[in-house]
Amino acid sequence: MKKNIVISGLVILLMNALSPVFACTNFIVSKGASKDGSVMISYAADSHTRYGAIAFFPAADHQPGSRCEVYHYETGKLMGTIPEVAHTFSVVQLMNEHQVAIGETTFGGLDSLSSQPGAILDYGSLMRIGLQRSKSAREMIRVMTELIAEYGYATGGESFSISDTNEAWIMELIGKGKYEKGAVWVARQIPDGYVSGHANQARITTFPFQKKNIWNDSKQTVYHSSDVISFAKKLGYYSGKDETFSFSDVYNPVKFSGARFCDARVWSFFRTVSKEIRENQEYTNYVLGKFAHNNTLMDHAANPNGFVSNRLPLWVKPDAGVSLQDVMARMRDHYEDTPLDMRNDPGAGPFGLPYRWRPMEFEVDSVMYLNERAVATQQTGYSFVAQSRSTLPDAIGGIFWFGVDDADGCVYAPMYCGIRSIPESYAVGNGSMITWSETSAYWAFSQVNNWAYTRYNLIHPEIAKKQSKLENQFVAEVAATDQSAVALFGQDQKAAADLLTSFSVATGNKLVGDWKIFYRYLFMKYLDGNLKATEGEQLLDNGNGKNVPQKPTFPGYGKSWERRMIQGTGDRLKMPKKE
Repeated sequence: MKKNIVISGLVILLMNALSPVFACTNFIVSKGASKDGSVMISYAADSHTRYGAIAFFPAADHQPGSRCEVYHYETGKLMGTIPEVAHTFSVVQLMNEHQVAIGETTFGGLDSLSSQPGAILDYGSLMRIGLQRSKSAREMIRVMTELIAEYGYATGGESFSISDTNEAWIMELIGKGKYEKGAVWVARQIPDGYVSGHANQARITTFPFQKKNIWNDSKQTVYHSSDVISFAKKLGYYSGKDETFSFSDVYNPVKFSGARFCDARVWSFFRTVSKEIRENQEYTNYVLGKFAHNNTLMDHAANPNGFVSNRLPLWVKPDAGVSLQDVMARMRDHYEDTPLDMRNDPGAGPFGLPYRWRPMEFEVDSVMYLNERAVATQQTGYSFVAQSRSTLPDAIGGIFWFGVDDADGCVYAPMYCGIRSIPESYAVGNGSMITWSETSAYWAFSQVNNWAYTRYNLIHPEIAKKQSKLENQFVAEVAATDQSAVALFGQDQKAAADLLTSFSVATGNKLVGDWKIFYRYLFMKYLDGNLKATEGEQLLDNGNGKNVPQKPTFPGYGKSWERRMIQGTGDRLKMPKKE
């Protein structure tokens, strides 16, 4: 009983670390699409009340008759209990010891299906319990959907990225509301050599209907609930042919907001890796909200239902192998060099800030306007890139690259999936959104990011340079640690796990300490809008050895912004001609 109480406490803390999600982004890279043969998924967990931290669930054995307490992912409410399994696997946030990883984005879907009386499991419970019980992505899909069928589904529509060492999947589901227990769902394997993504808009459209889910058949690349089409027909959501049924268009019909605020983030990823997407104006029109309803879809398939016909494909083949650093870079995207680029309009201010403070929609003179919703955003609690590598033992092969706060200013620290503890600086309970901690990773990175927002064009380049240096350093250190751990693994797996744990803990804690020092340097250098002379990351004195800085320079606002400053001011700011 005592162990159950401890685990329950961890779950509650996890809820606090992973509070409401309705603005997240996932990218998926299959094994054949990656540069190094790894499978990768990325996830930005975005919320204005989200605190970035790592929840750790150690592996555990359970007595017969044990119960697993299920807490609502967002509220922390005890929803009920379900039977516990004999053994649960260790989980580092959203990756388990078998290199299985998961991410999600909420799409909500039809309002009539948003609430299911008596349901126990929400999407967050499913992710945590699924990871504790699954050795592969396929098993994860089976575990999650079987649990939903038995205990009901307590939240709105979700898209999931699910990966292991060989495969990557996208699964989308929505509850059956008050009508029936459970959910309707579809899961599709990303073809090897392709990439995919989702961002708060359901993405699976048509799919080949399967007579039966054969979980151990490696050739079956589609799984779904048996009633995914018939349920929609029964309730009058769809009346067309089964062959042209579209999960997304029926259960989460795309609207302007779904394209502009959501799918545009997927487009920003696709266009950087695929010339076809980048150069096809129809896809650009789609994310701008300019929908077509042609008789055929973009893949030339018939469109008898009149669905939006210029939607993004579910997956694309990249022009070249996608590296780990490429995925990290895509998580830092603000639509640079696209029609949605935010750096040059008045909202960017004088310093080219690619962020817009919320709300996302505002009204001027009875006309509604929007602020763009990019991948990188100020309200990110944490983000990660989960990397699964089939060439190494599971404990060594899985790397959970974890960063806190805005991905544009985070540094992804490597956490091996086989570790037995996590860095104190990243631990759940070390600080919160309303509790400051001097040793907290989240607050260290938030300080730097928020300082950068004040003078982005000058401060952020320094962050990006240091970020790149550290992440490249970590990649090299991981390669060396891999070799050492592999050499140990065959002789003493415990010693190998200790090595991985020591490396991950030390790396994470040192990073946070170094970042706090970096903040002090940036704060002093750019204090009061000035720019002080530096060498490396040291401020220079004036040569007299009395800690007096050299005379600072004054960058000002720049000529283009100065022109904007005088518009509409008449002669108020004008100076007389020099005498």
